[in-house]
Amino acid sequence: MPLRYSTVRGRAFGEGIRAAIAQSGMTGRELADVLGWQEAKVSDMVNGKGGITFQDVVLVLGACRVPEPERERLLDLFPDRELDGWWQPHGKHMPIRPRTARTHLAAAESLVSWHPHAIPDLLQTTDHARVWLTASATVPATEVDERLRALQELQELLRNGVDCTFYIHEFALVLQVGGHEVHVTQLCHLMLMANWKRIKVLIVPAAAGAHAGIAGPFTQLKFPKYQPLIWATTENSSLFVEEKSATDSYESVIQALGKISLDQDESTAWLSRLCVRLQEASGAERVTGEDDEPFPPL
Repeated sequence: MPLRYSTVRGRAFGEGIRAAIAQSGMTGRELADVLGWQEAKVSDMVNGKGGITFQDVVLVLGACRVPEPERERLLDLFPDRELDGWWQPHGKHMPIRPRTARTHLAAAESLVSWHPHAIPDLLQTTDHARVWLTASATVPATEVDERLRALQELQELLRNGVDCTFYIHEFALVLQVGGHEVHVTQLCHLMLMANWKRIKVLIVPAAAGAHAGIAGPFTQLKFPKYQPLIWATTENSSLFVEEKSATDSYESVIQALGKISLDQDESTAWLSRLCVRLQEASGAERVTGEDDEPFPPL
């Protein structure tokens, strides 16, 4: 079956309308009765089909008594709901629960993620994530605990049956985030996650030198009914790329990373050796001090 044409903006709009109806306590049929519509018209609005006017949206939001901030968000979305791609500026810092990313991750059937300098958020331990958040120049200290809870909620979505492949550069793994125990525990957690049936953790070794992913991190999401998209983040914005030539380019990057990365067994063995070396180095420091030569590279 061919994939249905749909945009990130359109799905966000439809999801917002669906949530507004649900929060009103009405069914689609009941809302249609209130507005004097056919039920099919409400369904068309929720599913992003044509034939809906701006005035129709205003009527629905009013009937559902949607609060002003959400009402304005949906009214802003409506005119652009058929545009490909979406750059979302978030102000000073990322939202605690980025709605668009969470919705699409929950709907995805496969995920491929590339990280050249950090452990992917979806694979971070709580202690590791806390160190990252605390080090941030833009995340308020008062939000750290709530952001950790939000991250755990996001990680739970991996249990929904999505097939995941995480490409991680060696530099991200040897970088000590937090103390020695936090570092080693994070590496052990990666090995544990790599044993999940639907998760692959593949390492891009430093020996590979220059590579196709040098431009930066991104995540590819594929869906049962929609075209794939690319999700990337900056310090305070999110980018969703869905134009076909652009997503095809990212697919080429993924294929290139696959050619230079270690395979599953090699990656797990590499992580295991790194954990052992770190444990040995920690023991040696307690005996000989910190001025000795570091252990040789893996």
